Amino acid sequence: MRDLPDPRYGGRNPHGGWSRRGPNRVRRGDVQAAVLALLAESDMHGYQIIQELAERSAGVWRPGAGSIYPTLRQLQDQGLIRSRNEGSKRVFTITDYGRRAAQESGETEPWKAYLDNESSAVKLREATQALFSALAQVEQAGSEAQLQRAAAIVSETRRSIYLMLAEEDA
Repeated sequence: MRDLPDPRYGGRNPHGGWSRRGPNRVRRGDVQAAVLALLAESDMHGYQIIQELAERSAGVWRPGAGSIYPTLRQLQDQGLIRSRNEGSKRVFTITDYGRRAAQESGETEPWKAYLDNESSAVKLREATQALFSALAQVEQAGSEAQLQRAAAIVSETRRSIYLMLAEEDA
């Protein structure tokens, strides 16, 4: 498998999905730096860390449990963080050693790199979310005629987007 997406497919793989490889792929060090930066601000449990990274990157970087929890375990093994149980949750705290390591790395907000590199993708995602909100309003409060018109508008928009993609590939 190639490390970079094939340019013939505009960043997408030939099977239709988006490539997860390339210059914006999350590296293990990015996850570690991000977790340490968040824990330097406040104690958090794993799910909070996942939510916070997604929020701070405007949804561009959505780490899963499969990357966060092993990273937490590794940071704990290295003595950079420790954990305690609070009810049914395990809360993680940065150690003094971890705080020094985070400061020395100089990466105070590693999630910003994904915002800077993907600002157009962020704008598209925000516009899509706003569209879904408007469509939900039409679905809840619209008349039959408005529902049909909204469906036609969405269908036409979808066709226009595919035509736009076809023009760029040509």
